Amino acid sequence: MDESAVTTLPRIAVLGAGSMGRAVLSSLVTPAVRVPDGIRVTNRTQAKADELAGLEGVTALSIETDAAANRRAVDAARIVLVAVKPAMVPDLLDEIADALAEDAIVVSVAAGVTIATFEERLPASVSVIRSMPNTPAVVGRGVTGLSAGTRASADDVALVRSLFETVGEVVEVPESKLDALSTISGSGPAYVFYLIEQLTATAIDKGFTPEQAAQLVNGTFLGAAELLVSSGESPAELRRQVTSPKGTTERAVAVLAEGGLKALFDEATDAALARARELAAG
Repeated sequence: MDESAVTTLPRIAVLGAGSMGRAVLSSLVTPAVRVPDGIRVTNRTQAKADELAGLEGVTALSIETDAAANRRAVDAARIVLVAVKPAMVPDLLDEIADALAEDAIVVSVAAGVTIATFEERLPASVSVIRSMPNTPAVVGRGVTGLSAGTRASADDVALVRSLFETVGEVVEVPESKLDALSTISGSGPAYVFYLIEQLTATAIDKGFTPEQAAQLVNGTFLGAAELLVSSGESPAELRRQVTSPKGTTERAVAVLAEGGLKALFDEATDAALARARELAAG
């Protein structure tokens, strides 16, 4: 592999290897990334720790068998990813606060937990950055939002950005925009899967077998996404290219527009944003 394409990162701790923690971890154990000082990962159960024990360069710790696992994981770690459930964050921060390295960067992957919550519980020398990755990070096609805390330097942000760029694209926004970002890219994969689910059901209703319907719909979504990326055209322009005047596609798109699809997405994302603010408020 071209050495210039390899990302080298300092020691990392991942506290909580649920879906998001594992998504990030999956990118850190590829040939394109090197973590010479290793990665320590904690889970609540030994069974989950055992699932990760075979990964090269990863030390998997279990709170079930070692009550001090989180504190041991963060010892001398430069980057600490907090990926536990939001309700567990305050107690976890209190637990690890005095075990963190003086120059540690604590990165939140916990939805709805504010930077202020982190900063008020951690030493003043510790930087905080809040992130909002999404599940396509598992296949290196994620989109991650990053928001810097009041103590995070430009170098801190650049380092964390390089970590998340190993799983896809990164968008830096002020924290005030992060919850809104979560309703687009964070929840976005679910919207896409739901559209695929419904169009597949429609194909089955049109007489196709489930296997044929999946081939037709999945292939179409994948092909359309790849065309969008490779063409450099806007989605509106690509839609126009498919939509012949007075043709069948034009009739179908008109029905979608008349059904208020844009307004429906507005309403759905507004509901998600309201829920994010409820979570932030406790």
